Amino acid sequence: MRKRQKKLSRATVFGVILLTVVLCATLVYKQNTLKAKEREYAVQIKELEKQKKECIKKKKEIEEFKDYVETDEYIEEVAREKFGLVYEDEVIFEPEEEK
Repeated sequence: MRKRQKKLSRATVFGVILLTVVLCATLVYKQNTLKAKEREYAVQIKELEKQKKECIKKKKEIEEFKDYVETDEYIEEVAREKFGLVYEDEVIFEPEEEK
């Protein structure tokens, strides 16, 4: 017996080709949207790294100020400026107020 080959109809071939084209188009579209998101995230990462550097700098300044606050120099400065305290043997010259 001979095996008969079944011919594929034109509609079937057209359907397979159409499905392949749709799948390829979908993949290309998704690839483009993913690349766009990747660019957005890269910009976001750079901005966050910049903020991180600024925060590290602020932290260092705060730590330096904390160390300065614990010194006698700072205590003396605050006593002079806020409370008007002076040493016993210290003479203060103040400018005359204009009327």
